[in-house]
Amino acid sequence: MISRRTFTALVAGAIAAGRKAHAQAATSKTVFYSAVGPELTLYDLDVAGAALSKRASFMLPANVQYAWPHPSRRYFYVVSSNGEPGGGDAPKGNTHVLSAFQMNPASGVLTPLGTPQNLPSRPIHVSVDRAGEFVLTAYNDPSNVTVHRLNRDGSVGQSVAQTEKLDFGIYGHQIRTTPSNQTAILVTRGNNATARKAEDPGAIKVFSFRDGVLKSLQSIAPGNGLGFGPRHLDFHPTKPWVFVSIERQNQLYVYELKGDGTLSTQPLFVKQTLADPRNVRPSQGAGTIHIHPNGRVVYLTNRNAGTVEFQGKQVFNGGENNVAAFSIDQNTAEPRLSGTADGHGIQLRTFAVDPSGRLLVAASIQPLPVRNGDRVETLSAGLSVYRVGEGDGKLTFVRKYDVDTAKGTQFWGGMVTLA
Repeated sequence: MISRRTFTALVAGAIAAGRKAHAQAATSKTVFYSAVGPELTLYDLDVAGAALSKRASFMLPANVQYAWPHPSRRYFYVVSSNGEPGGGDAPKGNTHVLSAFQMNPASGVLTPLGTPQNLPSRPIHVSVDRAGEFVLTAYNDPSNVTVHRLNRDGSVGQSVAQTEKLDFGIYGHQIRTTPSNQTAILVTRGNNATARKAEDPGAIKVFSFRDGVLKSLQSIAPGNGLGFGPRHLDFHPTKPWVFVSIERQNQLYVYELKGDGTLSTQPLFVKQTLADPRNVRPSQGAGTIHIHPNGRVVYLTNRNAGTVEFQGKQVFNGGENNVAAFSIDQNTAEPRLSGTADGHGIQLRTFAVDPSGRLLVAASIQPLPVRNGDRVETLSAGLSVYRVGEGDGKLTFVRKYDVDTAKGTQFWGGMVTLA
């Protein structure tokens, strides 16, 4: 366990690094990547013009599930799989791969690096530790985490053997190391009850992390995890606060990040994420979460792809698909909903805020028939671009780029500032 003095020094270092990165972002080029099925597309990003322009595409061994840049911003890691999302009876697939790329510092064009590594099952999330020495991969079914050592050239090395049997909960959804890099947090969503199966509990699992080895440290599961379905988390850039999207309950939790890398047992705050929480439609859930680079606003998506019958067709049920913005009290960590911006698409699974904090791009995963008066129209999948208000962080929709998802869903999108 580290002392409060040591923790303060680590946070101060993280703040300094964050300021340096913010300064670099002001002069370095930022690009946007998005994935449809196995195809990963690179877009040039015009922040001032709030515009994207397609530059190049790259094929992965299977459908892209998630991606993450190296802290040096020289390398890029992608997990892909032909397994289907959902767990349970969903097809498991037989191709699950972790691939490494070198990023061209001027353009973001990707060049394969080393030998892709086979993975044990469908990966759902991937990240790189703060020191840039390991890749951590989370799996949903069975819930699991693997750690791969990174070679000096950025390529993926061998998997790190774990020294104890670990409890990875049910339906792992995200794995990240804390700012001090001394612990790793696995968010496990659990599953809602069905007509055939009782609810699976959710939990937040905290592990000590040293030389790629994980050891159980803490499990947070209020109500034994029933009625608690966390999906993703993000760390405040300068304060010891962790913000967690609670998918299955449409909530936002805030925890204190303690000096030893664990979380407060009880949340500091619990908030509803929906614009109209009294009118929750079936299939409604909270999505991914990101904090604005200035630490004053936290964004998360509300997602719904549920359908109802209309004129003999299945059409969208009218639930919420939007980006919710919460202002963050810098003294208490309390988030307050300041507004929601319509997503102009179905299921905003991923989104990203550019490092300058002026632009947000959200990726909707699928087209869906929608009702427009007495007509049925199709709302396309796409990339929705928003300007971010200076100071208040409020979102103003600028444009949407339609994306053809005939060959697969648009499952991931994110920004990278180049070295």
